[in-house]
Amino acid sequence: MPLASTGELVTAAAETRSAVAAFNVITLEHVEAVIAGAESAGAPVVLQVSENAVKFRYGRLLPLARAAVAAAERAAVPVALHLDHVQSDHLLRQAPDAGFSSVMYDAARLPYADNLSATRAAADWAHSQGLWIEAELGQIGGKDGRLPLDAHAPGARTDPDQARDFVAGTGVDALAVAVGSVHAMTTRTATLDHGLLKRLSTALSVPLVLHGSSGVPDDGLIAAVTGGIAKVNVGTALNVAMTGAIRDFLAAHPEAVDSRKYLSVGREAMADEVRRIIGVLSRTPGPGPS
Repeated sequence: MPLASTGELVTAAAETRSAVAAFNVITLEHVEAVIAGAESAGAPVVLQVSENAVKFRYGRLLPLARAAVAAAERAAVPVALHLDHVQSDHLLRQAPDAGFSSVMYDAARLPYADNLSATRAAADWAHSQGLWIEAELGQIGGKDGRLPLDAHAPGARTDPDQARDFVAGTGVDALAVAVGSVHAMTTRTATLDHGLLKRLSTALSVPLVLHGSSGVPDDGLIAAVTGGIAKVNVGTALNVAMTGAIRDFLAAHPEAVDSRKYLSVGREAMADEVRRIIGVLSRTPGPGPS
């Protein structure tokens, strides 16, 4: 089927108090695993290519993006393509021609005034190209040398009043909020501030996004979606699943040299994790009485 729109998927989820799962992909095996897992779960999904993934691919966006588009168009469920954690304006401007319907522009490392100014310029350009745009406010951390981060430290969390002004001043379509999760966690021990999430949901009219979801236990994810999160970003959990499966396979088969043997095991493990996470998100109670 044709590529889906990230904005339409997330907006629909926000309206029903549910969430779309968005998975970061690095290789073609990631792409295939995410789509296979989503098809098994019978749910729409977002494929995310981060700026770091582009750097890994020799700085070239199109090879992975073209593969993702081709796979998405053959999927049995709606699949959207999202360019994640973009800091480079040069990369941002490649998004429309590469098949992306949305971008996450990341200027959260900058002081507030600079973040607002840079994000507003990015949003103006993105909207002129028909792109849905997400931004970040607060310190989620865990990327680009921003560790260690105390996610519970004063000033790390997203302030609801500042977030309201930021959304109004930038015109972004969604906001990634810092409520206690951290990128790149390999243990599921993050504790979310659900009271803050409720205040953010009340203060803002745009969908909220949870980054660093790999480190959040299942009950925390369910509560986050109930509290207003409409897009749940997952990356590290797929890499943990893939790497663990490949390690086990090679330990049991030290003679193996055909990469298809162990990559297929890793791909299957990632697909299982995608299906599991989508299943967790589907356990949210949905909207209450109006």
